[in-house]
Amino acid sequence: MATTYSGPARLILVDGASVSGMASLSTNHRGGLNGWGGTFRPDEVTTELRNAVEEIQLELPYDRVGAVAVTGMRKLLATQVLMSLAGRGPAPF
Repeated sequence: MATTYSGPARLILVDGASVSGMASLSTNHRGGLNGWGGTFRPDEVTTELRNAVEEIQLELPYDRVGAVAVTGMRKLLATQVLMSLAGRGPAPF
């Protein structure tokens, strides 16, 4: 498995809705802690997406899926946001 991924992805929300966008992810092996995380830039921003915090899935190409929590969200432009994600369990890349 790779230690980084950058490309298309989808967030699957609790209600089953999916949001397409671009993800930039990496594993972190600092201080004996294994984990992964990164950012997600959705193609469109919805109220459901803004309220998403936990219990969501990040789906990468080839049906690779990982559980994530949203740890932050910041506005990039008037219509774009950048979401910070913290992965749970094994990295899907």
